[in-house]
Amino acid sequence: MNKRSVRVRAAVQAALLAAVTAVLAQIVLPLGPVPFNLAVLGAFLAGLLLPPAWAAGSMGVYLALALAGLPVLAGMTGGPGTVLGPTGGYVLGYVCIALCTAGGRRCGRQGTAVGMALGLVLCYALGTVWFMAVSGTALGQSLTLCVAPFILPDAGKALAARALAKALERRGMRV
Repeated sequence: MNKRSVRVRAAVQAALLAAVTAVLAQIVLPLGPVPFNLAVLGAFLAGLLLPPAWAAGSMGVYLALALAGLPVLAGMTGGPGTVLGPTGGYVLGYVCIALCTAGGRRCGRQGTAVGMALGLVLCYALGTVWFMAVSGTALGQSLTLCVAPFILPDAGKALAARALAKALERRGMRV
């Protein structure tokens, strides 16, 4: 494949993964101030299937669609008010997840696991600081509401993404 074909393939796959993330975000279980949804799975998939810049770009497109008002966030919401609201930092954190996961992939299986964990920690950190700034909630309460309930489910999403990415790679999905 020539360079142009590789770029076109990467762009199409990045757009597809942004769309997949939008669909996964609609599988929602309202838990509190931060809804439980499967969008993190989409961010992990982008990182597992795309080179770092394209993975981050894919989640950047997802974020841009949300900012433009398209109903791509949990509960079919979108728009600047939603993105800049209490949970917007977690959505921005999807870029961290995709970028760190893709970057870690370059260092093999262990690097991928470290990249996925680092991306998730950055997402939690960015989201929690943002949540605290917008809502005025203290750190302890923010961690209890916004991070603790998600750690195990998000680890499960990472494992599911890894298995799904392997299956997709066998079918030629990876750039």
